[in-house]
Amino acid sequence: MSHKAVVVGAGIAGLVAAAALSLAEPALRIVVLDRDELPEGPENRRGVPQGQHAHLLMAGGLSALESLFPVSVRDRLLAAGAHEIALGNGMLARTPDSGWLRRWRRSGPHMITCTRALLDWVVRQALLDSCPNVSIHQATVEGLLGDADRVHGVRIGGADERLGSEVEADLVIDAGGRGSGSLKWLGEIGITGVQERKLDSGLTNATRIYRTPAGAESFPLTVVQANPYDGRPGRSAMVLPIEGNRWMVSAGGTRGGEPPQDPEGFLRYTLDLPHPIVGQLIAGAEPLTDVVVSRGRSTSNARRYFERSARWPERFIVLGDALATFNPAYGQGMSVAALGAQVLARELRRTGLAAPGLSRRVLHGAARHVDTAWATAVGMDVLYPGVVGGQPGFADRVAARYARRLTRAATGSFDAAAALWDVTSLRAAPTRVLHPKALLAALTGSPLPQIPEPPLRPAEREILDRLKKDLEPSRASDPLR
Repeated sequence: MSHKAVVVGAGIAGLVAAAALSLAEPALRIVVLDRDELPEGPENRRGVPQGQHAHLLMAGGLSALESLFPVSVRDRLLAAGAHEIALGNGMLARTPDSGWLRRWRRSGPHMITCTRALLDWVVRQALLDSCPNVSIHQATVEGLLGDADRVHGVRIGGADERLGSEVEADLVIDAGGRGSGSLKWLGEIGITGVQERKLDSGLTNATRIYRTPAGAESFPLTVVQANPYDGRPGRSAMVLPIEGNRWMVSAGGTRGGEPPQDPEGFLRYTLDLPHPIVGQLIAGAEPLTDVVVSRGRSTSNARRYFERSARWPERFIVLGDALATFNPAYGQGMSVAALGAQVLARELRRTGLAAPGLSRRVLHGAARHVDTAWATAVGMDVLYPGVVGGQPGFADRVAARYARRLTRAATGSFDAAAALWDVTSLRAAPTRVLHPKALLAALTGSPLPQIPEPPLRPAEREILDRLKKDLEPSRASDPLR
């Protein structure tokens, strides 16, 4: 058998898995297989169902990504027009029921914002430019070669003639996303009974891209967060700076509160949120696209507990969305994939490819990062009305009550805000919110009064006031609305 690994999927999870393999095993030939024909540049593709909506690369994921490549992906993203946002002072965030977060002198963790198409393209080019042992091919994986003890390759269809119908490999990684065939493939070799959990809040995303208004190029990322505590459907919206001097404006609503697709309804939806700032900003902005809507399975939470399986074959690993998917509103999926790939690289360097139990160790390590993201996403989504797949239990209600208190405290306490940032950015485990300073802040509350209006700087206030004046004329004259 040649010294070869197969990675299923050329999305972010597959690309970072290939980078991890190349980093830890430079002599390994790595073959990445994807059923889509990949675009030549930063373009949307069918295999990324939420690709046209807002994506955030959190600090924990960015750090993991940087550790896996011999080149700086961050620098390449910024050079291509992506934005780096400081959570501490680079965004305006209205909390569910506690007013606006303050903007502190300390910047806190940073995240990257751009289109998903740009992110995929930059990461893919970084991989191919810096890892000559990696190749990407269009092919559909139809099953695994091997048995319940060990996997030694994949069966493929629609393949390039150079590959044939079977690809032998020393290691197979499924990073095939939400549409992963792992459960079916495992069943065919005798691994059954994998536990699953699904929880669906019915989230619908609606997104429209605008040209950034003149003078607003440095306007902060703006988000009105959904409220999971009031017993009504969650409704939210954000203005996200992206490459090309554009704003990506995404609205989201859980079951019963879905945003509409028509331009007039989209604008009205953003204006009718608990604060109208998103609608006020886009009222005077030039729309560049129609409203794109995505709903259904691509926004649900789904987890496969492969790490709990009684039997598991050597040389087969599942990472990324094939392992667990999250409501994209929380911006965690790409970061969880990068952190899982970091586990893969660490275990390979520690024990080598041929060490018994490698697959189990990687699955357990990746699952710990899934736990953090899952606690955040499911802990909130389970509270929305009409959720499918579970009802809030006693522990959920206690956790939600504490999260609500900590968020209220975070509007006036840097310690509370820092704890929330560390967990949501995947820089720390959920227990971070129970550290003494965060716990004290949650118990004593915010030392400062709530801010009912966004904490704008004078130049930002002028921009908002100017755009607000254009509200009615823009609605009357915009042919796309």
